[in-house]
Amino acid sequence: MAKGKDARLTVILECTSCVRNGVNKESPGISRYITQKNRHNTSSRLELRKYCRYCYKHTIHGEIKK
Repeated sequence: MAKGKDARLTVILECTSCVRNGVNKESPGISRYITQKNRHNTSSRLELRKYCRYCYKHTIHGEIKK
């Protein structure tokens, strides 16, 4: 039998530099990744360095609310 809620959550990571600069003609969109995190091990917001195809470099992608 399962105890309580699931430990794994699906989270969306969004590029922080695209959001901070806003969407303009140079960057046609905002880079987003979908991943999972374990709620028991990582209770705080998740931040990972991922490749942003709109900035053309590796940037910090932070967890956003759905």
